[in-house]
Amino acid sequence: MRELVLCGASAYTKKFYIDQNFENIPKEIKDELKIMCVLFTEDIGGTLELVFNEEGELEFRASCDEGDLLYDDIGSGLKMRKLQRENQELLSALELYYQVMIGAFDED
Repeated sequence: MRELVLCGASAYTKKFYIDQNFENIPKEIKDELKIMCVLFTEDIGGTLELVFNEEGELEFRASCDEGDLLYDDIGSGLKMRKLQRENQELLSALELYYQVMIGAFDED
């Protein structure tokens, strides 16, 4: 399988993105993802992406622009682990969806 970004948010652009490959997931799940990502960037700063790695596992990836003194690097790791714990069921269901719906058709 290949890496694929599920969604992301940016404190810099104040925007949320969800990949078109996931437009068929229920609106409630999209809303949960949006809330999770946007609140993260509001609290921590920078950007957050939820990315399916090559094994089909969902990873949280946070980053910031160079020289962003307001970005909370320590808080970023803590917040990501908290979100993963609190949303474990949702994230596992998304991994299963990815493996069945996207991974099955991946040509790699």
